[in-house]
Amino acid sequence: MTTVRLRPFYCPVESRIHPDVDLIEERAIAWLDRVRFYRDETERMRIVGTNSAEFYARFAPDGITENVEAAAHWVYWGFAFDDARCDSGEFARSPHEFLVMAGKAQRALENPWHPPPDGDPMVLALQDIGRTFAACATPVQVRRFAEAHRAWLFGVAWQIACRGRGRMPDLAEYTAIRLNSAGGPPTLAMLEIAAGQEVPAAEMDSPAVRALTEMTILVASWDNDLHSYRKEEDEGETGINLINVLRARHGLGAEEAVVRAYALRDRVMNRFLRLRSEVAAKPVSAALRTYLDGLGHAIRGNTDWALRVPRYHGYTGPGEDPRWADAPSDPCPDPVPIPAITWWWDSL
Repeated sequence: MTTVRLRPFYCPVESRIHPDVDLIEERAIAWLDRVRFYRDETERMRIVGTNSAEFYARFAPDGITENVEAAAHWVYWGFAFDDARCDSGEFARSPHEFLVMAGKAQRALENPWHPPPDGDPMVLALQDIGRTFAACATPVQVRRFAEAHRAWLFGVAWQIACRGRGRMPDLAEYTAIRLNSAGGPPTLAMLEIAAGQEVPAAEMDSPAVRALTEMTILVASWDNDLHSYRKEEDEGETGINLINVLRARHGLGAEEAVVRAYALRDRVMNRFLRLRSEVAAKPVSAALRTYLDGLGHAIRGNTDWALRVPRYHGYTGPGEDPRWADAPSDPCPDPVPIPAITWWWDSL
């Protein structure tokens, strides 16, 4: 039985969506039916029900239509991979087996023109995505995506290692895991591709932009933990989730854990807004300005999507809107005392 309720989310970013979202979805579903990495109609409907076209259309509302569609292909694929090979199935509790499978998939992405000998439909679909990116993105963007994809798979392996040993990480470790395991790195690496603009390396690799990228990943992933917690609670799951980490390792009750989770994400959100404004006030490239806008749309769009998607919908209540907070639940400007992220509050 559900014991917690969502609270208002603090995200003072305009809600937007790409005007061609319906066309992008139509084409993306046609792509799904062409590459067919699903096993049956039930699995197909589950993948379609992720609303991945809407998801990325909210991340890149001003993107090039064809490029946003290419990004949506990967989001559909990523949700399917996450469900079948990360959260459940034969690899979900064996980091050794997962790494063997994931390593082969990663290499196939990096060399998408030569299919692997086993003909794994999911890997073949990933290669199709890789070829599309090679055609519509710059070599730098393709490399950045591949490296971000590897970081994601590494984060998933770390989380599977904890799960396989039956060990709940504490908040410090979980935060470090979550910076990669939620799929944030490749999802944000596609912002440049969707926009058709390459951010210069000196800007993209600067400490401030790296921090802003990581903040976006963490806020969105913690938000997903909040959205999914009620679903997991109703289904009797006690998986590795921000709320469960705070309850199991830090001795908080369910309501206390939710309050603490919102406070943590709001403090990071506040730091994101301040640092983004500082960076945007400097003479930076147009590509970086577009990227910084995209980071804001990613945080807001992630929750706009989560309130509608069947993956979570029905657990927040049909039509229920947790509303948007006018101010952070915890306005403290001091660094969050988590070693993996404290540097975000340094002078960047």
